[in-house]
Amino acid sequence: MKNLRLKSARAAKDMSQEDLAKACGVTRQTINAIEKGDYNPTINLCIAICRVLDKTLDELFWED
Repeated sequence: MKNLRLKSARAAKDMSQEDLAKACGVTRQTINAIEKGDYNPTINLCIAICRVLDKTLDELFWED
């Protein structure tokens, strides 16, 4: 399932996939795969993404 909340939060911070990837210590391809729903990130990567985007795990990764 696509992670549109992640993509939206990244865009709201005016960050590219590359910017977010560098801030989290991963590749742009990893961020792209997460947004497309092709990759399940580790909890540590989820936390890193949340810290960079100033969001909670629930806001970005919890499915309703």
